Amino acid sequence: MAAVVAVGLLAAGGGAYAAYRYEQARADRILPGVRVAGVDVGGLTRAEAQRAVKAQTSKTLKAQLAIHVGDTRWIVTPSELGRRADIESAVDAALASSRSMGTFDRFWHRFRDEPVNVSIDVEYATKGDAVEELLARIAKDVWVPPTPASMGINDDATDIVTHRARPGEKLDVARATETVSQAIVDGRSSLRLPTRIVRPKLTAATMGKTIVVWVDRNKLELYDGFEVEETWDVATAKPGWTTPVGVWNIWDKRENPAWYNPALDSWGAGLPAVVPGGPGNPMGTRAIYIDAPGLIRIHGTTDPSSVGRYASHGCIRMHNEQIEDLFERIEVGDNVIIVGHRPAGAAYWDTPAASDI
Repeated sequence: MAAVVAVGLLAAGGGAYAAYRYEQARADRILPGVRVAGVDVGGLTRAEAQRAVKAQTSKTLKAQLAIHVGDTRWIVTPSELGRRADIESAVDAALASSRSMGTFDRFWHRFRDEPVNVSIDVEYATKGDAVEELLARIAKDVWVPPTPASMGINDDATDIVTHRARPGEKLDVARATETVSQAIVDGRSSLRLPTRIVRPKLTAATMGKTIVVWVDRNKLELYDGFEVEETWDVATAKPGWTTPVGVWNIWDKRENPAWYNPALDSWGAGLPAVVPGGPGNPMGTRAIYIDAPGLIRIHGTTDPSSVGRYASHGCIRMHNEQIEDLFERIEVGDNVIIVGHRPAGAAYWDTPAASDI
């Protein structure tokens, strides 16, 4: 019946004009059989088509994306990550799909509701810094700093504490950015981001030498990493004086050092203000300077019988041949740990219990 009517219209003297008027009255509507993002938008106006396509693309933009790193999961959507659909351009293309046809062809498709079978995709793009900002937060959450190898002392300064090196962990942000961006394009629902191992700069093999002085035993141990390389007897502070416990640093080392009298008005009264390096120097043939309070040094001596006893004003004395050996094995910057306490009741010149000097 519709075909008969159409033929009748065209047969009439004003048939062509009638087709033109029919088409013009419906020119703001998309031809039948046009699909945008899989949505049939035939017969819809621009605004109606945009609403219909937006409802469809929203399913894609609001779909959940689970990002896994280790045992932790973050749930986001492409929309939250800056993904956008260019709906306007796609609908404009749908409206423009009839431009290649003549007026009569457009009239014919509309009047008979004959589909033109045109399919238009919506272009998506990711804009802004949302992906980078998300991965910066994830990187902060998953960051595990590496633990360097170290030696220290316990809370009551009675023993040393060692910390073995342990690797850390971090997110490879550049690789993760590429992975997440591609997952958005592919429409994936989940992904797992790998982490990278972060190696500690200091390990037992690279931490170097550490000097440990045991005040309770009057022993000095030289460590290479966590292994004791050598042990020597030393003298430490007599009653009334302190060999300060703590973790200190070697800031200088000198051969045949000069001795500067630190107590001209007290125990050093009557002694020279300066004794140059060489025979008779109270510090012996070598001195290792550490940053502990009280001008503390590890040095040789002109009184070898004091080694092993509580006999100094705070410094650590060694036999000259032994400090010379130690001197060659350590470097400025190495650590010195002083640990332990002089036994209660120990007097001047006493030795620790079980001492074999």
